[in-house]
Amino acid sequence: MEKKKVAVGIDIGGTNTVFGFVDKEGHILGEDRIKTSQYDEIEVFVAALYEKIMITANKIGDGIDIIGYGIGAPMGNINKGTIEHSADLPWKGIVPLAGIFNRHTPLPVLVTNDANAAAVGEMIYGGAKGMKNFVVITLGTGLGSGFVIDGKLVYGHDGFAGEIGHTAIRPGPSNRDCGCGRKGCLETYVSATGLKRSLLKIMADSLEPSELRKYSFEDLSAEMIHDAAKRGDYIAKRAFTHTGRMLGFKLADVVAHTNPEAIFLFGGLALAKDLIFEPAKEYMEDNLLSIYKGKVKLLPSQLSTQNAAVLGASSLVWSDRND
Repeated sequence: MEKKKVAVGIDIGGTNTVFGFVDKEGHILGEDRIKTSQYDEIEVFVAALYEKIMITANKIGDGIDIIGYGIGAPMGNINKGTIEHSADLPWKGIVPLAGIFNRHTPLPVLVTNDANAAAVGEMIYGGAKGMKNFVVITLGTGLGSGFVIDGKLVYGHDGFAGEIGHTAIRPGPSNRDCGCGRKGCLETYVSATGLKRSLLKIMADSLEPSELRKYSFEDLSAEMIHDAAKRGDYIAKRAFTHTGRMLGFKLADVVAHTNPEAIFLFGGLALAKDLIFEPAKEYMEDNLLSIYKGKVKLLPSQLSTQNAAVLGASSLVWSDRND
């Protein structure tokens, strides 16, 4: 019996790295993850990741044939197969990811920005089917963005177009430090980490009671803040409102630059639904130029598997083949 060809789609995030075995129709035949944050050295990380991929492949059985690896990562450069100066990963400088991966396999290894991978996944398998102009915003440890204009993913001259997470929402020396070395970047306010920072700032400036006051920054998670907000915690709800407003304000600029049909929110914070969508939509509309008002849809990722980045990364391999 002929083996089923699959591409391995890999999504490298600041906290976790998720991978899946994806066939040409977008079916994920198996998946698993490792902790990105546990590996200070890229060579050790890649070795551990490859080993876990092989273990998972063996569990699936002999019926699959891996044809290549597609990787989405913060600051991934499709032109060079590198990760370059990522603020959200443990490895600094220029990391030759594809080259290191190819020490373990002779198969093709393609690298792109994680949000670009999510945008491809949304376009091929999700809510952006048939759309020529849309934006995907990934809300995880950091904030990523992928832009599709006239049906084509925008990479720019050096492969780094569309990094709105590192545009300033509040420029100036007194604003939040960002891992990129600058201050006031959008992702310092709109991300899982940014939500935690906002919560602690609101708690410091308020005497309102909150079930979250007993936790340190290290002990807190975005999921804990989400759960508290759903239970009616005033401080937690304020933190989400503040985060959504900051996002909406910046999305008005995104609309002015790209005139999209829709903007999709993907990732952990997007699962907070109305807690993030309502303030984001309100502030986006309030700050839009009149010619754009009421025309741009703000939507959650419509991939039922919630694996847009894995699917998008795997599609890099399929698009690189002629079959």
